[in-house]
Amino acid sequence: MIGYGLAAIGPGVGIGLIFAAYINGVARQPEAQSRLQTIAILGFALAEALAIIGIALAFVL
Repeated sequence: MIGYGLAAIGPGVGIGLIFAAYINGVARQPEAQSRLQTIAILGFALAEALAIIGIALAFVL
């Protein structure tokens, strides 16, 4: 479980960076919100997949 805790740091930081960039992008260009939202959700899903893989490996090992 310590390994999973350490493995969850990366996706946590990644998700924070993704949504920080999304908020900055929407603040600069509000008309591009729908395009940026799709990209942000895709990035969130990919980063969250890393956390799910980390917990699966924590249970296996």
